[in-house]
Amino acid sequence: MDNPFFIQGGFHEDERGRLNFFNEFDFSHIKRMYYTEHFSTSVIRAWQAHKIECRWFLCVQGSFTVKLVKIDDFETPANTLKVQDFELNDKESSILYIPKGYANGFQAQEDNSKLMIFSDYVFGVNPNDQVRFDKNKWTTWS
Repeated sequence: MDNPFFIQGGFHEDERGRLNFFNEFDFSHIKRMYYTEHFSTSVIRAWQAHKIECRWFLCVQGSFTVKLVKIDDFETPANTLKVQDFELNDKESSILYIPKGYANGFQAQEDNSKLMIFSDYVFGVNPNDQVRFDKNKWTTWS
């Protein structure tokens, strides 16, 4: 699993409400989960990369644009790396898998959007794993 991909879920809706499910999502790798809430669409969280940690993104409210870059060199990454764009929203049942070695950035497309994040590492176990880069290094955010 060296490339990002979507894990498709589904939903069932009836007079009682809506049930979203992710039957193909293997939780055996998950060590922690958290979510980030963006009160405004002007907030940009970028760029954060992980050398060994994998993560999964699920939009639980609103919508997000997620951008990914495969890092060629963590010390001095090229300025010309290809940016991959993904859209996540609460109307579609999909989880975005982000492998190790990628930098990610994301921006809410609706106020009060929430992004749930799953990780395969416990917080603080690998303090040198996280690398941050300037938010405008590879793209211009809207």
